[in-house]
Amino acid sequence: MAITPLTKKREIYSDFGKDLLLNPVSSDVSRKINEEAVKESIKNLILTDRGERLFQPEVGCDVRSMLFENFTQETVDTMRNMIFETIETYEPRCELLGVDVTGKIDSNEIRIIITFALINNEEPTTLEVLLNRIR
Repeated sequence: MAITPLTKKREIYSDFGKDLLLNPVSSDVSRKINEEAVKESIKNLILTDRGERLFQPEVGCDVRSMLFENFTQETVDTMRNMIFETIETYEPRCELLGVDVTGKIDSNEIRIIITFALINNEEPTTLEVLLNRIR
């Protein structure tokens, strides 16, 4: 099958990988494109606490600070709202479709499932983030 302008996947969004690994073919810094770039950005937003980034103290979600709270429905709603507001504010490349927060008390983990669609793509994409309490 030949690659034509209609069959080639277009690069709409692109970011550098956070590990800054080199591409083995071009020896340049590897990139993440389209959905993968937005997934990485959302994950970074969730795992960043407010005040953690220099010169951008408002960026972040503060979800990690809630890991040691009693896990009630109020905690779930607060986490969901914090995640929703953070993504809506700081990630303009996607339209957020849903945020689902569930906790497993026995294994001390919280599972966050985020469903979003890229602005120029109507296909929904799902991102799953696991937060573990390790202290």
